[in-house]
Amino acid sequence: MSKVKITQIKSGIDRPLRQKKTLQALGFRKLNQSIELENTPQIAGMIRQVNHLLKVENI
Repeated sequence: MSKVKITQIKSGIDRPLRQKKTLQALGFRKLNQSIELENTPQIAGMIRQVNHLLKVENI
């Protein structure tokens, strides 16, 4: 599987609870934090739900 590097570029404040929980499930704790994850279908779906808050790069 390929890896993706995702960076949170916008805050989860004033977002629906579902989007906040998705950010938390991806592993984000603070703004501008970067995480490298395997690009599984489950992770891709979570990224798609909050893609307006993230910057995604393929590794």
